[in-house]
Amino acid sequence: MRRVLVKGAGVAGLTVAHELAARGASVTVAEIRSQMGGNASWSAGGMLAPWCERESAEQPVLDLGRGAADWWDAVLPGQATRAGTLVVAPPRDVGELDRFASRTSGHRWLGEEDIAKLEPDLAGRFKRGLFFSGEAHLDPRRVMTALHDKLVAMGVDFRFAIDGQGLPGFECEVDCRGIAADDAALRGVRGEMLILRTPDISLSRPVRLLHPRFPLYIVPRADHHFMAGATMIESDEVGPVTVRSMMELAGAACALHPAFGEAAIVETSAGVRPAFADNLPRIETLGNGVAINGLYRHGFLLAPAMARQAADILFDIDKRVGACA
Repeated sequence: MRRVLVKGAGVAGLTVAHELAARGASVTVAEIRSQMGGNASWSAGGMLAPWCERESAEQPVLDLGRGAADWWDAVLPGQATRAGTLVVAPPRDVGELDRFASRTSGHRWLGEEDIAKLEPDLAGRFKRGLFFSGEAHLDPRRVMTALHDKLVAMGVDFRFAIDGQGLPGFECEVDCRGIAADDAALRGVRGEMLILRTPDISLSRPVRLLHPRFPLYIVPRADHHFMAGATMIESDEVGPVTVRSMMELAGAACALHPAFGEAAIVETSAGVRPAFADNLPRIETLGNGVAINGLYRHGFLLAPAMARQAADILFDIDKRVGACA
């Protein structure tokens, strides 16, 4: 295999570029934006939570996502925090915990004292909870920047502000453009989030607050920052966060801990996630390569497995028919 063009520098494009470069391919990544960031991956929560996601997702999400934390640890040591996930609910919605637990696995029940030991700042606020000890989280922006830098050091060529169409000399292509891809089967699912900053709260792991209408997750970031997300709106509209969504996210954050009411809103952001009808990712064979798409809300969780599969397909094509030789 000589030269492969990867279209798109989101998490799918970066992970497949790494898999291909690690196997000896000469890789160029074409990104329509002028620099890293600004896509759905940039606004992601970064939760590597296959068991929690299984509550509302199909079994393949768990199967594909189990090894995600190991992949990120191997590729970017120290970037993934393996502190698990805590799931709680307000007293009036405590039945949501039973429903959540019945739809997944990999958890243990916690009482009030157990919750306080895990997250002292939540002491006395919740009577029961679920702890998924095998899960992890990362900061998508730090990880994407670090992976970009590693890929450059590995010899991967990045071309910004181009879509990759018409670039000569590539035997294979991998289309990782997400919602921008020319695929009528895709739909957009808009996700909105807030970045909050407050020194009054410390959390060691993502916390999910269950609510029948406004479920929330809070993911700790560096320097007292927290990512609060995320809405799931059936829309491919790109634009600022709406008033309704900001009120819902901020209100849910205050329900988790009242101190979030005094937090500074550092950033609001919205991204459009690419999804197929079944909300599962796909790898589709193209004339001279493959397309990875439909990662939905599971980008950082599923991208490593999808990237490995795509690289396997391309190298198998290379061996069998010489299409990429």
